[in-house]
Amino acid sequence: MVTRKLGNRIQNLRKQTGLSQEKFALQINMDRTYFASVEAGKRNISIRNIKKIADGLGVSLSKLFEGIE
Repeated sequence: MVTRKLGNRIQNLRKQTGLSQEKFALQINMDRTYFASVEAGKRNISIRNIKKIADGLGVSLSKLFEGIE
C-alpha cells in the first residue's frame, strides 16, 4: 500500500536527522499523533502536509517519493 511505503520512507529519512517523532512534528508544526499515524501508513495525507514534511526533512518531493511505486 502506498501510504505504508510513504510512511516508511518518511520514518527512515526522519531517523537520519536524529529527531524523535515528537521533536520533528514540533519542528514542522504538526500534531505528533497525526505525524505518527502518517509514519505508520494509516493516513491518506494531503499534498500540503507531504510538502511540509519534505521541507522539514530538507528534501524535494521527488526525493521523498524516491523508490515508492
